[in-house]
Amino acid sequence: MADAAEATATEGMTPENLSLETVYDIPVQITVVLGRTSMQVNQLLKLGRGAVIELDKKVGEAIDIFVNNRLVARGEVVVVEDRIGVTMTEIIKAEKH
Repeated sequence: MADAAEATATEGMTPENLSLETVYDIPVQITVVLGRTSMQVNQLLKLGRGAVIELDKKVGEAIDIFVNNRLVARGEVVVVEDRIGVTMTEIIKAEKH
């Protein structure tokens, strides 16, 4: 019975669509990097509640969006109801090896 259901669901699909279908449910890790900095351990240990850590990005500068540790896009921080989100403004083309 499952074979008939699968045959009906995949009827009319091209081989390209069928091969893509297999990866749709694979989870990926998305990381958004607001900025970076470096400091010495003694500076880190002096940080306390309310401390401000200055990052290398300027206000309004695009932030980096990584998928599985690979840079794929840049974007801007947005507020969605009571959460923060990211609007993608630039897609980074993959380098050919």
